[in-house]
Amino acid sequence: MNLLAVLPQLLPSAIAWAQAQANDVATVGLALNESGLAVARRVGVQYPEKIRIKLVEQLPMPEEPMLKQAAIESGLLGPHMAGLTLGYSVLICRGQDTVRLLSHECRHVYQYETVGSIAAFLPVYLQQIATVGYDNAQFEIDARAHEFSA
Repeated sequence: MNLLAVLPQLLPSAIAWAQAQANDVATVGLALNESGLAVARRVGVQYPEKIRIKLVEQLPMPEEPMLKQAAIESGLLGPHMAGLTLGYSVLICRGQDTVRLLSHECRHVYQYETVGSIAAFLPVYLQQIATVGYDNAQFEIDARAHEFSA
């Protein structure tokens, strides 16, 4: 699949899916504890008290076939991924909840804060992935640069 070519038609369903996932996590997720709040502040999050974490067995996958295929082929979602940030909502796979991963995902929260919303963030982020690949996307480079261990 040529993600760059299909991105304009996938964006509305990608944004709707992401917002639905974020709403679920906002409802059932847990607030950060004091050490988690410190991690979020350290990577630049302005409102760390808004972050909610949901531990999952595996990251959710879109049901819509083209969106699912794009997520897997781009490397954005799949069995090797341990975290996903959608606004202030963070999903982390059980057993992967490390300070390093939390700092990475909190940096994505900071990026969402900077851009303003899921609807504003996803077009930029997915364009980066479609153009240069997941590992070379600027938002991923930035998040990796802000990772740290306890």
